Amino acid sequence: MTQISGEEAVARIAAASQRMMGELHKVIIGQDEAIEQIIVTLLAKGHCLLVGVPGLGKTLLVKSIARMFSLSFKRIQFTPDLMPADIFGTEVMEEDPHTGRREFRFVRGPVFANILLADEINRTPPKTQAALLEAMGERHVTAGGHTYHLEEPFFVLATQNPIELEGTYPLPEAQLDRFLINVVMPYLGTADEERMVRATTAPEEPSLDVAFSAEEILDIQKLVRAVPVSDNVISYAVRLSSATRPGSELAPAFVREKVKWGAGSRASQALILAGKARALLQGRCNVACEDVRALAMPVLRHRVITNFHADAEGVTSDDLIRQLVDTIPE
Repeated sequence: MTQISGEEAVARIAAASQRMMGELHKVIIGQDEAIEQIIVTLLAKGHCLLVGVPGLGKTLLVKSIARMFSLSFKRIQFTPDLMPADIFGTEVMEEDPHTGRREFRFVRGPVFANILLADEINRTPPKTQAALLEAMGERHVTAGGHTYHLEEPFFVLATQNPIELEGTYPLPEAQLDRFLINVVMPYLGTADEERMVRATTAPEEPSLDVAFSAEEILDIQKLVRAVPVSDNVISYAVRLSSATRPGSELAPAFVREKVKWGAGSRASQALILAGKARALLQGRCNVACEDVRALAMPVLRHRVITNFHADAEGVTSDDLIRQLVDTIPE
């Protein structure tokens, strides 16, 4: 498929969505919401921040998605001594054995992959964090005066461990805003965990069927941009984002009391763009307010910063966003 367009393409994407969930459930038990949000981020040409305690299958999930989409996958384990060159690559000097001539050759780093898992990104210093985030935004790397474009599709999934803060470098709010979606992976329920243990300790290793090629994903990403959205839905997304800002006239009393900084304009864009991808996955040709509501939590949770009043009462950004969705009318 070199070109995806029209109702037939939408129907095919919706059918593939069901097939993708079925394939992923061969190796990942439960976590339907997290899986959908990660796929939405990929198709919306964004990047994803994944938060979850160790042992929930974050790495396995990302590797499985890469296999299912027939994409190249690399993983970087972030550590306090990691340098930008360890991500981008470095120039090495080589000597021609016949002529004796020496010249520099660029050896590409792990960032040159379709899907990059940045494991525990908050364990590396700000210099290295900023280098990766620059590559995410610009989609190219500059080394030795040369620019090297990253292969498309390029999707970064960064993870953070929420239970260990010693020796970490939390991402600043401005850098968190670079991630389209913040996915939180919860613990599995007892029944799902029993199924997971039974499946992962069996001798057979499941194989995954390829859903889309890299070229097809690029076509879908273009189609996502073309999905129509009504003025009413855009208005709802903008009002929802604006209501998170304490200084806004739309902000309810509980936001003014408990929020330090609200979401910026990029949040409104993210709600609509992610909503377009979600609509396609569900076989619809237009974005609905339902999509905005469903994505409000992962899009806004890392963009809403609570103040000391909220912290003292144990109120989180998730609590406030949930209340906002119930408060702001369509």
